[in-house]
Amino acid sequence: MPRDAAALDHAPAAPAARREPPRLSALAEALVGSEILKIAAEIRAMREAGASVGNLTVGDFDPAEFRIPRALADRITEALAVGETNYPPSNGLPALRQVVSAFYRRELDLDYPAEAVLITGGSRPGIYATFRALVDPGDRVVYPVPSWNNNHYCHLAGAVGVPVTCRQEDDFLPTRALLEPVIRGARLLALCSPLNPAGTVFTAEALGGICDLVLEENARRAGTGERPLYVLYDQVYWTLTFGDAVHHTPVGLRPAMAPYTILVDGISKAFAATGVRLGWVVGPTDIIRRMTDVVSHVGAWAPRAEQVATAGFLADDRAVADYRATFLRSVRERLDALYLGIAAMRDSGLPVDVVEPQGAIYLSARFGLVGGRADGQVMRTNEDVRRYLLRHAGVAVVPFQAFGTTGDDGWFRLSVGAISGEDIAKLLPRLREAVEAACGT
Repeated sequence: MPRDAAALDHAPAAPAARREPPRLSALAEALVGSEILKIAAEIRAMREAGASVGNLTVGDFDPAEFRIPRALADRITEALAVGETNYPPSNGLPALRQVVSAFYRRELDLDYPAEAVLITGGSRPGIYATFRALVDPGDRVVYPVPSWNNNHYCHLAGAVGVPVTCRQEDDFLPTRALLEPVIRGARLLALCSPLNPAGTVFTAEALGGICDLVLEENARRAGTGERPLYVLYDQVYWTLTFGDAVHHTPVGLRPAMAPYTILVDGISKAFAATGVRLGWVVGPTDIIRRMTDVVSHVGAWAPRAEQVATAGFLADDRAVADYRATFLRSVRERLDALYLGIAAMRDSGLPVDVVEPQGAIYLSARFGLVGGRADGQVMRTNEDVRRYLLRHAGVAVVPFQAFGTTGDDGWFRLSVGAISGEDIAKLLPRLREAVEAACGT
Protein backbone atom coordinates (compact mmCIF):
# COMPACT_ATOMS: atom_id res chain seq x y z
CA MET A 1 0.00 0.00 0.00
CA PRO A 2 1.46 3.44 -0.83
CA ARG A 3 2.53 5.47 2.13
CA ASP A 4 -0.03 8.22 1.62
CA ALA A 5 -2.86 5.69 1.24
CA ALA A 6 -1.88 3.98 4.50
CA ALA A 7 -1.88 7.29 6.32
CA LEU A 8 -5.29 8.07 4.93
CA ASP A 9 -6.57 4.65 6.01
CA HIS A 10 -5.63 5.35 9.65
CA ALA A 11 -6.62 9.02 9.76
CA PRO A 12 -9.29 9.97 12.33
CA ALA A 13 -12.78 10.38 10.97
CA ALA A 14 -13.85 13.93 10.17
CA PRO A 15 -16.05 15.41 12.89
CA ALA A 16 -19.76 15.34 12.13
CA ALA A 17 -21.22 18.65 11.08
CA ARG A 18 -22.54 20.43 14.13
CA ARG A 19 -26.29 20.75 14.08
CA GLU A 20 -27.56 24.17 14.98
CA PRO A 21 -30.03 24.17 17.88
CA PRO A 22 -33.59 25.11 16.89
CA ARG A 23 -34.41 28.79 17.20
CA LEU A 24 -38.15 28.24 17.68
CA SER A 25 -40.33 26.34 20.11
CA ALA A 26 -41.52 22.89 19.11
CA LEU A 27 -45.06 24.30 18.86
CA ALA A 28 -44.01 27.05 16.45
CA GLU A 29 -41.82 24.70 14.43
CA ALA A 30 -44.71 22.30 13.86
CA LEU A 31 -47.44 24.90 13.33
CA VAL A 32 -48.93 24.70 9.83
CA GLY A 33 -49.80 27.94 8.07
CA SER A 34 -53.19 28.68 6.55
CA GLU A 35 -53.78 26.72 3.37
CA ILE A 36 -56.27 29.35 2.22
CA LEU A 37 -53.73 32.17 2.58
CA LYS A 38 -51.33 30.25 0.32
CA ILE A 39 -54.01 30.10 -2.35
CA ALA A 40 -54.74 33.80 -1.83
CA ALA A 41 -51.10 34.64 -2.54
CA GLU A 42 -51.28 32.74 -5.82
CA ILE A 43 -54.42 34.64 -6.83
CA ARG A 44 -52.78 37.95 -5.94
CA ALA A 45 -49.81 37.17 -8.16
CA MET A 46 -52.07 36.27 -11.10
CA ARG A 47 -54.05 39.47 -10.74
CA GLU A 48 -50.89 41.56 -10.52
CA ALA A 49 -49.85 39.94 -13.81
CA GLY A 50 -53.12 41.09 -15.38
CA ALA A 51 -55.19 37.89 -15.20
CA SER A 52 -58.92 38.02 -14.53
CA VAL A 53 -59.82 35.74 -11.62
CA GLY A 54 -63.24 34.98 -10.16
CA ASN A 55 -62.21 34.73 -6.52
CA LEU A 56 -64.42 32.25 -4.68
CA THR A 57 -61.88 31.48 -1.96
CA VAL A 58 -62.02 34.02 0.84
CA GLY A 59 -64.25 33.76 3.91
CA ASP A 60 -64.39 37.53 3.98
CA PHE A 61 -66.34 40.40 2.46
CA ASP A 62 -65.06 42.79 -0.18
CA PRO A 63 -66.28 46.23 0.94
CA ALA A 64 -66.97 47.03 -2.71
CA GLU A 65 -69.69 44.35 -2.55
CA PHE A 66 -70.76 44.33 1.11
CA ARG A 67 -70.37 47.36 3.36
CA ILE A 68 -70.82 47.28 7.11
CA PRO A 69 -74.07 48.92 8.31
CA ARG A 70 -73.93 52.71 7.97
CA ALA A 71 -75.41 53.04 11.45
CA LEU A 72 -72.52 50.99 12.85
CA ALA A 73 -69.88 52.91 10.90
CA ASP A 74 -71.30 56.24 12.07
CA ARG A 75 -71.31 55.11 15.69
CA ILE A 76 -67.65 54.02 15.47
CA THR A 77 -66.71 57.44 14.11
CA GLU A 78 -68.68 59.17 16.85
CA ALA A 79 -67.10 57.04 19.57
CA LEU A 80 -63.60 57.87 18.34
CA ALA A 81 -64.49 61.56 18.08
CA VAL A 82 -65.48 61.76 21.76
CA GLY A 83 -62.35 59.94 22.93
CA GLU A 84 -63.44 56.33 23.46
CA THR A 85 -59.88 55.15 22.89
CA ASN A 86 -58.62 53.79 26.21
CA TYR A 87 -58.59 50.20 27.47
CA PRO A 88 -62.01 48.57 27.85
CA PRO A 89 -62.67 46.15 30.74
CA SER A 90 -61.07 42.77 30.02
CA ASN A 91 -64.47 41.06 29.71
CA GLY A 92 -66.01 43.87 27.65
CA LEU A 93 -67.97 47.04 28.33
CA PRO A 94 -70.92 46.33 30.65
CA ALA A 95 -73.31 48.07 28.25
CA LEU A 96 -72.28 45.81 25.37
CA ARG A 97 -72.49 42.63 27.42
CA GLN A 98 -76.00 43.63 28.48
CA VAL A 99 -76.96 44.32 24.87
CA VAL A 100 -75.62 40.94 23.70
CA SER A 101 -77.60 39.28 26.50
CA ALA A 102 -80.76 41.09 25.36
CA PHE A 103 -79.98 40.35 21.69
CA TYR A 104 -79.83 36.60 22.40
CA ARG A 105 -83.02 36.77 24.42
CA ARG A 106 -84.82 38.58 21.61
CA GLU A 107 -83.40 36.72 18.61
CA LEU A 108 -82.60 33.21 19.90
CA ASP A 109 -84.83 32.89 22.97
CA LEU A 110 -81.74 32.20 25.10
CA ASP A 111 -81.65 33.63 28.61
CA TYR A 112 -78.07 34.43 29.63
CA PRO A 113 -77.07 37.15 32.11
CA ALA A 114 -74.50 39.76 31.13
CA GLU A 115 -72.01 37.95 33.39
CA ALA A 116 -72.16 35.01 30.97
CA VAL A 117 -70.90 37.16 28.06
CA LEU A 118 -67.24 37.76 27.20
CA ILE A 119 -66.39 40.31 24.49
CA THR A 120 -63.37 39.42 22.32
CA GLY A 121 -61.37 40.92 19.45
CA GLY A 122 -63.25 38.95 16.80
CA SER A 123 -64.45 35.39 17.21
CA ARG A 124 -61.10 33.61 16.99
CA PRO A 125 -59.91 34.64 20.48
CA GLY A 126 -63.14 33.15 21.82
CA ILE A 127 -62.36 29.81 20.21
CA TYR A 128 -58.76 29.93 21.44
CA ALA A 129 -59.86 30.88 24.97
CA THR A 130 -62.34 27.99 24.99
CA PHE A 131 -59.57 25.53 24.17
CA ARG A 132 -57.19 27.04 26.71
CA ALA A 133 -59.78 27.17 29.51
CA LEU A 134 -61.10 23.63 29.04
CA VAL A 135 -58.47 21.50 27.35
CA ASP A 136 -55.23 20.22 28.88
CA PRO A 137 -52.34 18.82 26.83
CA GLY A 138 -53.19 15.29 25.84
CA ASP A 139 -56.96 15.76 26.15
CA ARG A 140 -59.05 14.49 23.25
CA VAL A 141 -61.00 16.98 21.13
CA VAL A 142 -63.56 15.55 18.72
CA TYR A 143 -64.45 17.59 15.65
CA PRO A 144 -66.04 16.92 12.27
CA VAL A 145 -64.25 17.29 8.97
CA PRO A 146 -64.60 19.25 6.86
CA SER A 147 -64.41 22.09 9.39
CA TRP A 148 -62.44 25.27 9.93
CA ASN A 149 -59.15 25.30 11.87
CA ASN A 150 -60.00 22.77 14.59
CA ASN A 151 -56.78 20.91 13.78
CA HIS A 152 -54.77 24.09 14.35
CA TYR A 153 -56.48 24.89 17.68
CA CYS A 154 -55.79 21.34 18.84
CA HIS A 155 -52.12 21.87 18.03
CA LEU A 156 -52.01 25.18 19.91
CA ALA A 157 -53.56 23.56 22.99
CA GLY A 158 -51.52 20.35 22.81
CA ALA A 159 -54.74 18.38 22.42
CA VAL A 160 -55.21 15.09 20.64
CA GLY A 161 -57.49 15.84 17.72
CA VAL A 162 -60.08 13.23 16.79
CA PRO A 163 -61.41 14.16 13.34
CA VAL A 164 -64.67 12.55 12.28
CA THR A 165 -65.24 12.43 8.53
CA CYS A 166 -68.74 13.55 7.57
CA ARG A 167 -70.68 12.53 4.48
CA GLN A 168 -72.38 14.40 1.68
CA GLU A 169 -75.66 12.64 2.46
CA ASP A 170 -75.54 14.27 5.92
CA ASP A 171 -74.69 17.68 4.41
CA PHE A 172 -71.12 17.24 5.70
CA LEU A 173 -72.39 17.63 9.27
CA PRO A 174 -71.83 15.11 12.07
CA THR A 175 -74.60 12.88 13.39
CA ARG A 176 -75.05 11.09 16.68
CA ALA A 177 -74.21 7.81 14.96
CA LEU A 178 -70.90 9.16 13.67
CA LEU A 179 -69.89 10.65 17.03
CA GLU A 180 -71.01 7.85 19.32
CA PRO A 181 -67.96 5.59 18.78
CA VAL A 182 -65.44 8.35 19.63
CA ILE A 183 -67.06 10.52 22.30
CA ARG A 184 -66.07 8.38 25.31
CA GLY A 185 -63.27 10.12 27.19
CA ALA A 186 -63.27 13.26 25.03
CA ARG A 187 -63.00 16.66 26.72
CA LEU A 188 -64.41 18.88 23.96
CA LEU A 189 -66.71 18.48 20.97
CA ALA A 190 -66.30 21.30 18.45
CA LEU A 191 -69.33 22.00 16.25
CA CYS A 192 -70.25 24.74 13.77
CA SER A 193 -73.57 25.68 12.17
CA PRO A 194 -74.03 27.11 9.60
CA LEU A 195 -70.94 25.17 8.64
CA ASN A 196 -67.74 26.62 7.29
CA PRO A 197 -66.91 25.30 4.67
CA ALA A 198 -70.04 23.52 3.48
CA GLY A 199 -72.71 26.20 3.95
CA THR A 200 -75.06 23.68 5.55
CA VAL A 201 -77.15 23.84 8.74
CA PHE A 202 -78.00 21.36 11.49
CA THR A 203 -81.59 20.21 11.60
CA ALA A 204 -83.29 20.17 15.00
CA GLU A 205 -83.35 16.38 14.87
CA ALA A 206 -79.65 15.99 14.08
CA LEU A 207 -78.43 18.54 16.64
CA GLY A 208 -80.86 17.28 19.25
CA GLY A 209 -79.50 13.77 18.83
CA ILE A 210 -75.95 15.00 19.41
CA CYS A 211 -77.06 16.92 22.50
CA ASP A 212 -78.69 13.79 23.89
CA LEU A 213 -75.43 11.91 23.35
CA VAL A 214 -73.48 14.59 25.27
CA LEU A 215 -76.00 14.60 28.12
CA GLU A 216 -75.92 10.82 28.37
CA GLU A 217 -72.13 10.82 28.40
CA ASN A 218 -71.99 13.45 31.12
CA ALA A 219 -74.56 11.57 33.19
CA ARG A 220 -72.32 8.52 32.97
CA ARG A 221 -69.26 10.56 33.99
CA ALA A 222 -71.03 12.09 36.98
CA GLY A 223 -70.80 8.79 38.79
CA THR A 224 -67.14 8.18 37.94
CA GLY A 225 -65.43 11.47 38.83
CA GLU A 226 -64.46 12.12 35.21
CA ARG A 227 -64.41 15.69 33.97
CA PRO A 228 -67.42 16.63 31.83
CA LEU A 229 -67.61 16.80 28.06
CA TYR A 230 -68.16 20.31 26.70
CA VAL A 231 -69.46 21.54 23.36
CA LEU A 232 -67.91 24.50 21.57
CA TYR A 233 -70.67 25.74 19.27
CA ASP A 234 -69.40 28.15 16.62
CA GLN A 235 -72.49 29.98 15.34
CA VAL A 236 -70.85 33.04 13.84
CA TYR A 237 -72.93 32.62 10.63
CA TRP A 238 -76.27 32.03 12.35
CA THR A 239 -77.97 35.14 10.97
CA LEU A 240 -77.24 33.93 7.43
CA THR A 241 -79.69 31.07 6.88
CA PHE A 242 -81.78 30.57 3.75
CA GLY A 243 -84.98 28.97 2.57
CA ASP A 244 -86.31 26.29 4.89
CA ALA A 245 -83.13 26.18 6.98
CA VAL A 246 -83.57 27.27 10.60
CA HIS A 247 -80.73 27.93 13.01
CA HIS A 248 -80.80 25.87 16.21
CA THR A 249 -78.63 25.99 19.32
CA PRO A 250 -77.82 23.17 21.75
CA VAL A 251 -79.28 25.09 24.69
CA GLY A 252 -82.39 26.08 22.75
CA LEU A 253 -83.10 22.43 21.91
CA ARG A 254 -81.99 20.92 25.22
CA PRO A 255 -81.87 23.42 28.12
CA ALA A 256 -79.90 20.87 30.15
CA MET A 257 -76.97 21.57 27.78
CA ALA A 258 -76.42 25.04 29.30
CA PRO A 259 -73.69 23.95 31.79
CA TYR A 260 -71.76 22.24 28.97
CA THR A 261 -72.12 24.66 26.01
CA ILE A 262 -69.90 27.56 24.94
CA LEU A 263 -71.36 29.67 22.14
CA VAL A 264 -68.89 31.56 19.93
CA ASP A 265 -70.30 34.45 17.92
CA GLY A 266 -69.78 38.05 16.82
CA ILE A 267 -70.56 40.74 14.26
CA SER A 268 -67.91 39.69 11.72
CA LYS A 269 -70.12 37.63 9.43
CA ALA A 270 -73.55 38.85 10.51
CA PHE A 271 -72.77 42.43 9.48
CA ALA A 272 -69.89 42.03 6.99
CA ALA A 273 -67.65 43.50 9.70
CA THR A 274 -64.69 41.11 9.69
CA GLY A 275 -62.12 43.89 10.09
CA VAL A 276 -63.96 45.60 12.92
CA ARG A 277 -62.80 42.72 15.16
CA LEU A 278 -65.63 42.33 17.61
CA GLY A 279 -66.84 38.94 18.78
CA TRP A 280 -68.20 37.36 21.92
CA VAL A 281 -68.47 34.12 23.82
CA VAL A 282 -71.51 33.10 25.86
CA GLY A 283 -71.51 30.25 28.34
CA PRO A 284 -71.45 29.14 31.99
CA THR A 285 -70.36 32.08 34.13
CA ASP A 286 -67.61 30.18 35.97
CA ILE A 287 -65.98 29.21 32.67
CA ILE A 288 -66.45 32.68 31.19
CA ARG A 289 -64.57 34.16 34.16
CA ARG A 290 -61.52 32.00 33.49
CA MET A 291 -61.73 32.62 29.74
CA THR A 292 -61.68 36.34 30.54
CA ASP A 293 -58.32 35.83 32.25
CA VAL A 294 -56.95 34.07 29.16
CA VAL A 295 -58.14 36.86 26.87
CA SER A 296 -56.83 39.58 29.16
CA HIS A 297 -53.31 38.13 29.32
CA VAL A 298 -53.02 38.01 25.50
CA GLY A 299 -54.72 41.38 25.03
CA ALA A 300 -57.38 39.90 22.76
CA TRP A 301 -60.21 42.29 23.64
CA ALA A 302 -62.08 44.36 21.07
CA PRO A 303 -61.25 48.09 20.76
CA ARG A 304 -63.31 50.35 23.01
CA ALA A 305 -64.79 52.54 20.26
CA GLU A 306 -66.06 49.47 18.38
CA GLN A 307 -67.59 48.14 21.59
CA VAL A 308 -69.42 51.41 22.24
CA ALA A 309 -70.65 51.50 18.64
CA THR A 310 -71.78 47.87 18.59
CA ALA A 311 -73.71 48.29 21.83
CA GLY A 312 -75.68 51.14 20.30
CA PHE A 313 -76.19 49.38 16.98
CA LEU A 314 -77.37 46.01 18.36
CA ALA A 315 -79.84 47.81 20.62
CA ASP A 316 -81.43 49.45 17.56
CA ASP A 317 -83.84 46.72 16.43
CA ARG A 318 -84.91 48.56 13.28
CA ALA A 319 -81.36 49.27 12.07
CA VAL A 320 -80.37 45.63 12.64
CA ALA A 321 -83.45 44.27 10.85
CA ASP A 322 -83.14 46.63 7.87
CA TYR A 323 -79.49 45.78 7.29
CA ARG A 324 -79.99 42.05 7.69
CA ALA A 325 -82.85 41.97 5.17
CA THR A 326 -80.77 43.60 2.44
CA PHE A 327 -77.56 41.77 3.31
CA LEU A 328 -79.20 38.35 3.43
CA ARG A 329 -80.87 38.92 0.07
CA SER A 330 -77.59 39.93 -1.58
CA VAL A 331 -75.70 36.92 -0.22
CA ARG A 332 -78.44 34.52 -1.21
CA GLU A 333 -78.71 35.90 -4.75
CA ARG A 334 -75.03 35.17 -5.32
CA LEU A 335 -75.19 31.70 -3.77
CA ASP A 336 -78.31 30.82 -5.76
CA ALA A 337 -76.68 31.99 -9.01
CA LEU A 338 -73.66 29.77 -8.40
CA TYR A 339 -75.81 26.86 -7.30
CA LEU A 340 -78.13 27.02 -10.30
CA GLY A 341 -75.22 27.34 -12.73
CA ILE A 342 -73.37 24.33 -11.34
CA ALA A 343 -76.57 22.32 -10.94
CA ALA A 344 -77.26 22.91 -14.66
CA MET A 345 -73.84 21.42 -15.47
CA ARG A 346 -74.64 18.42 -13.28
CA ASP A 347 -78.04 17.95 -14.89
CA SER A 348 -76.47 18.01 -18.36
CA GLY A 349 -74.33 15.01 -17.44
CA LEU A 350 -71.04 16.65 -16.50
CA PRO A 351 -69.14 15.12 -13.54
CA VAL A 352 -70.03 17.84 -11.05
CA ASP A 353 -72.28 18.00 -8.01
CA VAL A 354 -73.45 20.74 -5.69
CA VAL A 355 -75.31 21.06 -2.37
CA GLU A 356 -78.16 23.56 -2.24
CA PRO A 357 -77.12 26.51 -0.04
CA GLN A 358 -78.60 26.60 3.45
CA GLY A 359 -76.49 29.18 5.28
CA ALA A 360 -73.28 31.21 5.60
CA ILE A 361 -71.56 32.57 2.47
CA TYR A 362 -70.44 29.19 1.15
CA LEU A 363 -71.42 26.61 -1.41
CA SER A 364 -70.18 23.01 -1.53
CA ALA A 365 -69.42 21.89 -5.07
CA ARG A 366 -67.77 18.79 -6.49
CA PHE A 367 -65.71 18.82 -9.66
CA GLY A 368 -65.04 15.18 -10.47
CA LEU A 369 -62.11 15.82 -12.77
CA VAL A 370 -59.51 13.53 -11.20
CA GLY A 371 -58.49 11.29 -14.09
CA GLY A 372 -59.19 14.02 -16.64
CA ARG A 373 -56.44 15.62 -18.70
CA ALA A 374 -54.98 19.09 -18.40
CA ASP A 375 -52.10 20.41 -20.49
CA GLY A 376 -51.24 16.88 -21.59
CA GLN A 377 -51.13 15.58 -18.01
CA VAL A 378 -53.59 13.46 -16.05
CA MET A 379 -55.07 15.23 -13.01
CA ARG A 380 -54.57 13.01 -9.99
CA THR A 381 -55.48 15.18 -7.00
CA ASN A 382 -57.86 17.90 -5.88
CA GLU A 383 -54.89 20.25 -5.99
CA ASP A 384 -54.42 19.42 -9.68
CA VAL A 385 -58.10 20.17 -10.27
CA ARG A 386 -57.90 23.45 -8.32
CA ARG A 387 -54.94 24.64 -10.37
CA TYR A 388 -56.62 23.58 -13.59
CA LEU A 389 -59.80 25.55 -12.84
CA LEU A 390 -57.71 28.58 -11.87
CA ARG A 391 -55.59 28.48 -15.05
CA HIS A 392 -58.22 27.49 -17.59
CA ALA A 393 -61.41 29.03 -16.17
CA GLY A 394 -60.04 31.84 -14.05
CA VAL A 395 -62.04 30.42 -11.13
CA ALA A 396 -60.42 30.18 -7.70
CA VAL A 397 -61.84 27.64 -5.23
CA VAL A 398 -60.61 25.93 -2.04
CA PRO A 399 -60.39 22.12 -1.77
CA PHE A 400 -61.92 20.49 1.27
CA GLN A 401 -58.43 19.29 2.22
CA ALA A 402 -57.90 22.82 3.57
CA PHE A 403 -60.60 21.91 6.11
CA GLY A 404 -59.17 18.61 7.27
CA THR A 405 -60.56 16.06 4.82
CA THR A 406 -58.44 13.43 3.13
CA GLY A 407 -58.92 11.81 -0.24
CA ASP A 408 -59.27 13.42 -3.64
CA ASP A 409 -63.02 13.24 -4.13
CA GLY A 410 -63.34 16.62 -5.85
CA TRP A 411 -65.20 18.62 -3.16
CA PHE A 412 -64.46 22.34 -2.87
CA ARG A 413 -65.64 25.38 -0.95
CA LEU A 414 -66.93 28.32 -2.98
CA SER A 415 -67.38 31.67 -1.20
CA VAL A 416 -69.41 34.64 -2.46
CA GLY A 417 -68.14 37.27 -0.02
CA ALA A 418 -65.80 38.95 -2.48
CA ILE A 419 -67.56 38.65 -5.84
CA SER A 420 -70.40 40.43 -7.59
CA GLY A 421 -73.42 38.85 -9.23
CA GLU A 422 -72.16 40.10 -12.60
CA ASP A 423 -68.81 38.38 -12.13
CA ILE A 424 -70.55 35.13 -11.18
CA ALA A 425 -72.54 35.31 -14.40
CA LYS A 426 -69.31 35.77 -16.36
CA LEU A 427 -67.38 32.93 -14.73
CA LEU A 428 -70.04 30.23 -15.10
CA PRO A 429 -69.59 29.79 -18.90
CA ARG A 430 -65.80 29.64 -18.44
CA LEU A 431 -66.26 27.05 -15.71
CA ARG A 432 -68.48 24.90 -17.92
CA GLU A 433 -66.01 25.07 -20.81
CA ALA A 434 -63.12 24.04 -18.57
CA VAL A 435 -65.03 21.08 -17.15
CA GLU A 436 -66.07 19.97 -20.64
CA ALA A 437 -62.50 20.26 -21.92
CA ALA A 438 -61.13 18.17 -19.05
CA CYS A 439 -63.70 15.50 -19.86
CA GLY A 440 -62.91 15.59 -23.56
CA THR A 441 -66.45 16.66 -24.50
